[in-house]
Amino acid sequence: MKAVLAGLVLLCIHTSALALDGNTALEVDKPVVATQPDLASIPELNAQSALVFDQASGRPLLTKNATMQTPIASITKLMTAMLVINAGLPLDERIAITSDDRDTLKGTGSRLAIGAHYTRGQLLHLALIASDNRAAHALARSYPGGLERFVATMNRTARVLGMRDTVYVEPTGLSSSNRSTALDLAKLADYAYQNYPEIRQITATGQYTLGTQRVVLKKKHHQAAKVSYRPVAFNNTNRLTRMDDWHIGLSKTGFINEAGHCLVMQAEVANRNVIIVLLDAMGNNSRAKDAARIKAWLEETSPAHDTGTRYTAASRT
Repeated sequence: MKAVLAGLVLLCIHTSALALDGNTALEVDKPVVATQPDLASIPELNAQSALVFDQASGRPLLTKNATMQTPIASITKLMTAMLVINAGLPLDERIAITSDDRDTLKGTGSRLAIGAHYTRGQLLHLALIASDNRAAHALARSYPGGLERFVATMNRTARVLGMRDTVYVEPTGLSSSNRSTALDLAKLADYAYQNYPEIRQITATGQYTLGTQRVVLKKKHHQAAKVSYRPVAFNNTNRLTRMDDWHIGLSKTGFINEAGHCLVMQAEVANRNVIIVLLDAMGNNSRAKDAARIKAWLEETSPAHDTGTRYTAASRT
């Protein structure tokens, strides 16, 4: 039923402006300009592309090269998660990690061993919180129709959502051919925020644990491996989710060399619900620093908002 409802919602989106709920829309066809009174105070950002928009009004507050197409790395996994949920497959179904799930593009590692089994729900958490590539690939591989159909559905969904400058070639973000813009990703993040409570809950969590797992510690010099059982925990790749001064409703990070450091998130700042998109920032800490600059700017310049007009997430059910 969720898949049917989600499909109906997608087909009702107007192509000239993405309908976010009954009252607001991200007005993509109007000039994208900052609307704050003191433009001189707009923070300098390390990210090469950025967008901040107010969810209640649907208007942009800050833009920087927002329509520039760029690789998006693991921000890809937001779309991957949406399609997995839309498919309505059992979240308790166990899926094996296979050699097909190895990263052959960048050679990155994973804490998920080949041959290990995890539930679809666990893989969804690991793909979104830990940005695990094997988890994301296994989710797409086990999709009805397989990986090829999954990628085709990613692109079809992007088109229906009005993401005009977005293309996906695989479900993890390891390929630099997965490309989008800050404007398109703001549409995606806002749509995910209002329609997917599962993604909100998972991505706003600072840490996730698989519970007690069998852990094999390999030793050097042909010594016997040591097997132990202990809780296995994964931190959210967005460290801001573990900070008390941030109120985050949805989050996803990404990084490959071609994309730089990327961040997409929904947050409440100064009684205002906003989507923040930062793409192609240089340096491991730069996206968090950019987000902090944006937060301080909004707190300094935003007028007081009537709580009666605050944005409320919708639901598919």
